[in-house]
Amino acid sequence: MSNARTARFSRRGILAAGGALGLGAVLAACGDGDAKNGGSDSSAAAEESSGPWSFKDDRGTTVKLDKVPANIVAFTGVAAALHDYGVQVKGVFGPTKTKGGEADVQAGDMDISKVTILGNVWDQFNVEKYATLAPEILISTTFDDAGTLWYVPETSKDKIAKLAPSVAVSVYDRQLTASLERMWELAESLGGDMKAAKATDAKKRFEEASERLRQAAKANPDIKVMAGSASAELFYVSGTNLSVDLEYFKALGVNFVEPTEKAKEPTGGWFESLSWENVDQHKADIIIMDDRTSAMQPADITEATWKKLPAVKAGQVIGRSAEPILSYDKCVPQIEALAEAIEKAKKVS
Repeated sequence: MSNARTARFSRRGILAAGGALGLGAVLAACGDGDAKNGGSDSSAAAEESSGPWSFKDDRGTTVKLDKVPANIVAFTGVAAALHDYGVQVKGVFGPTKTKGGEADVQAGDMDISKVTILGNVWDQFNVEKYATLAPEILISTTFDDAGTLWYVPETSKDKIAKLAPSVAVSVYDRQLTASLERMWELAESLGGDMKAAKATDAKKRFEEASERLRQAAKANPDIKVMAGSASAELFYVSGTNLSVDLEYFKALGVNFVEPTEKAKEPTGGWFESLSWENVDQHKADIIIMDDRTSAMQPADITEATWKKLPAVKAGQVIGRSAEPILSYDKCVPQIEALAEAIEKAKKVS
């Protein structure tokens, strides 16, 4: 993971409203449930299930409930993945709505008008509103070995944990396929129809796209790809050893630019920060740029040093989902776009 959000993430420890009296009463009534695992609303299938439900998450924690949870709250990207498998959530937190009121890129195909948004930016989570949803499970991703729940604020995590158990799906130091499989298992446990054509076809298309990327990389071994992200002050070059998508692409043979070892040390290996004056430090033929709304998009970059980069001048800049929505359907376009870019790229570095 790279970019401005990653900078916030590293400050959090190297990892990117309501009245107190009313909230305290709700917490007291709910007791001290531990923050261990999560699920999501699986519509009719979840509501009709009367049997017990359990799921062992990527922290090694097993959550056990009397029935499949119906009141699910999830990080926006997780909710978007579950949505693709027919599992609906009640509330979300994380980038969901743009300033213009449209669905954020991390919301995928969700109808954001049908979910309660508990927080739309970093460190924002309305705990009192969360309590009114009567949550049975909270689900998020985690970007570290400690299992820290992504976008759950440090200042309110204990209050949030008292209201429902939690589930963490790791997107840390593993390949994309591992996280996709875990999300598939979670969705299936929550009542998702994993035999539906939409799900099985997407998985097949993912495998085909991956093979296409493998062949493109094999046929063009000299094409160097740089994963970047931008803010007004800095340009970030992502390392490939921790991000699930980059680890996977590298395993398929993609030739990536890597940050210098010294530069990676302060960020735990996630990325290297460059001033715009030094943005040409690394040579690349293709640049894949962070598409999250927290990052500056290529069309908005006015720095002359950026415009002079060979890949930029050649029009060899494409988007990258730095926090992939963990459904096969949403990952296919990313892989296909990179494969096509490598197939068509001119050697300019």
